[in-house]
Amino acid sequence: MIKSLLKLARPSQWLKNGVVLAALIFSGEAIHSAVTETAVAAMLIFCLLSSSVYILNDLIDCEKDRRHPLKKDRPIASGRVSKSTAVVFCVILLGAGLTGAWFINRGLFAVSLAFFMLNLSYSVWLKNVVIVDAMSIAISFVLRAYAGALAIEVPASKWLLINTLFLALFLAFGKRRHELVFLEEEASSHRTILSRYSPYLLDQLIGVVTASVAVIYMLYTFSEEVSSKLGTENLVLTIPFVIYGIFRYLYLIHKEERGGSPTDVLISDRPILINVILWLVTVVAVLYSA
Repeated sequence: MIKSLLKLARPSQWLKNGVVLAALIFSGEAIHSAVTETAVAAMLIFCLLSSSVYILNDLIDCEKDRRHPLKKDRPIASGRVSKSTAVVFCVILLGAGLTGAWFINRGLFAVSLAFFMLNLSYSVWLKNVVIVDAMSIAISFVLRAYAGALAIEVPASKWLLINTLFLALFLAFGKRRHELVFLEEEASSHRTILSRYSPYLLDQLIGVVTASVAVIYMLYTFSEEVSSKLGTENLVLTIPFVIYGIFRYLYLIHKEERGGSPTDVLISDRPILINVILWLVTVVAVLYSA
């Protein structure tokens, strides 16, 4: 049972909550241990909240998951965890996450609650509204980034939030394309909204957000305001890693039909993993060696 509950919480997806630490890294506050501890606590809070959301989604979609070639083995869909047990586990995780946020500060609690309510709305309604479904996913990542800034009480960079928005849209549309191609005729029976998309439409949307991610990130690194605030103009050195990461992910979507789970791609695709590590090392070296 414990193993099934752990699988239900999807700890492999907790990597997404690393976005909460973005404000810590880019604000230059990571050199302060107390601030770092608070940021890590905020990230753990969002791990609890996101797990409660995953359980909620599995409860709502269990019948559809039973017809999915991969998701049929999920704990609720397979019957290894009962719905009543899943509900109790969901409430415990949600309560623990919101309580932790409350004790850090009220701003973090408000954003944490907004994060859960957005995902609840997504599970019940927004996931069935074309385009809005992907935007809802993207906004949930923006809320993570904003929560990270609130937790350590630093201004939330507009550049950070807009970069997060477009990168998340890029991943969301990529995921929709993978589902549509992988499931083929069964796509709409698994996820109703897929009937409103087509590979061509998604390719157009991906093209728009791909260009947006690249251009906005470059503008961010070239900004005199940012350079003055960070005390360095060398953030431009990170641009090649961002461009390569985008192109590599597009290659995986179109040539290897991967992209259904960005976290799985990050873990399993060595070039992307190495690229992300090199990007992070370069960011830290640029910001903290000055």
